[in-house]
Amino acid sequence: FYSKDMILEVVMISNINMFSFFLYFFSTGLTVCYSFRLVYYSMTGELNCSSLNMLNDEGWIMLRGMMGLLIMSIIGGSMLNWLIFPVPVMICLPVMMKLLTLFVCIMGGMLGYMISLSKLYSLNKSLNNYNLTYYLGSMWFMPYISTYGLIFYPLNYGQIVVKSFDQGWSEYFGGQHLYQKLTNYSQTLLIMHNNNLKIYLLLFVFWILILFNFLLFM
Repeated sequence: FYSKDMILEVVMISNINMFSFFLYFFSTGLTVCYSFRLVYYSMTGELNCSSLNMLNDEGWIMLRGMMGLLIMSIIGGSMLNWLIFPVPVMICLPVMMKLLTLFVCIMGGMLGYMISLSKLYSLNKSLNNYNLTYYLGSMWFMPYISTYGLIFYPLNYGQIVVKSFDQGWSEYFGGQHLYQKLTNYSQTLLIMHNNNLKIYLLLFVFWILILFNFLLFM
């Protein structure tokens, strides 16, 4: 969070309005919140629902990459600051404003921890009124006018055309079927060409047998 701390301090000394100032710190708190929830769910806490798959981090291929990302995320901000900017940046702020970033991070972590402790099924009260929730969550009647209602019939007719023409009798009697038959005949002729000596000897044996039978019955 080195670069985040620097960004927030630059924001505090900048001439911005109160709404932008609030959005910067609010987004920082939410970032810490979901980061803490990710750490809680993946490393320490228990899942609040039935697990379907095994969750583990035993692959060293992934762990080596994650360790590299961890190191670069910690020291990458300071290194870029030292390499890009020619002179060190001196930011002079009161103690309360200096501690505001730390306070926002702590509050975001506490919020993520409290959300992690809550049960998932307690947040799904909207399933009790599923129809109302679906109606209010789907922009009311707008999808049926703008998207679903306009695109349903062309897609339905397109499916009929594909089944009837592109993959139907015209495809069977058309070029694809003819190409398949010619390919099969070519493969048969290729096999006969590669085994022409065997076929000649086999026909010669058949001819000898027929001649022998003819002389025998004479």
